[in-house]
Amino acid sequence: MWEWIKSQLIYFWYYFDIQIRQIFIYWVIGIIIGSIISVFAKDKIHKLFEKIQNKQLGILGIFIASVLGILSPLCMYGTIPIAASFSKNGMKDDLLGAFMMSSIMLNPQLLIYSSALGTNALIIRLNVSILCGFLAGILLKIFYKDKNKSFFNFKGFEQKQSKDTDPNILKRLLKNIRRNIKATGLYFLFGIILTVLFQMYVPQESFASLFGKNNGFGVLMAATLGVPVYVCGGGTIPLLNEWLHSGMSMGAGTAFMVTGPATKITNLGALKIVLGIKHFMIYLVYVILFALLSGLFIDIIGITA
Repeated sequence: MWEWIKSQLIYFWYYFDIQIRQIFIYWVIGIIIGSIISVFAKDKIHKLFEKIQNKQLGILGIFIASVLGILSPLCMYGTIPIAASFSKNGMKDDLLGAFMMSSIMLNPQLLIYSSALGTNALIIRLNVSILCGFLAGILLKIFYKDKNKSFFNFKGFEQKQSKDTDPNILKRLLKNIRRNIKATGLYFLFGIILTVLFQMYVPQESFASLFGKNNGFGVLMAATLGVPVYVCGGGTIPLLNEWLHSGMSMGAGTAFMVTGPATKITNLGALKIVLGIKHFMIYLVYVILFALLSGLFIDIIGITA
């Protein structure tokens, strides 16, 4: 019995070391770049978004809002107070919807970290996230016509004072990096451990047959799997990377990358308050349908990891 445990620990450390060597650098770069944007560019991004409402750009404005949502380094609970202040100043619902939806899907730190998945996965994640926000804004523009009532209810979500206030620029940056490490470090480690356990105990053939190419059921399963598994974007990168290398189709991976952040439990808690039960249910249906259709489309056109 002891020999078996010893051998498993040796295997565990072997795979753990490989994962750290492959993934750790992307996590570090993502944190540094994310913190730089948060400290030096966050306010500029938000001011640029605020200017859109006065330019009457139409559909182009919705697209720009979706792009800016991805560039914003804030989490959902940081984005909502910002969106609340924009709404109070007259920002249209379609612009707010595009900005918030894409912000949920992706941020600069996760974008950099996702490069560990390979070029195709990175490009797909970026474009799908922009499209998800853009389409959400378009749907709001077309179908929500009530000018007397906002689609969102931001009551109680006042904008809080920024934590990046240290007068020393270097200290301000280092404090932001420390907060990022504290917020994502344990999830990163947990993701590595799950990946190692997957490598050790899940047969690649069985996994590939379930989530492999030309398997619509695999896309559906991956979209469903994103709901309970996705706790932190950075924490799922090692696991998703291993899944893609073990036979998961790029379409199934895409579906997971959509439903995961969109249904993360902390995001859902805030969104349920902001949207109300009716609009919240519409949001869930939209996310699931978008995940399935985008995943199936990626598999149909034959893009691989």
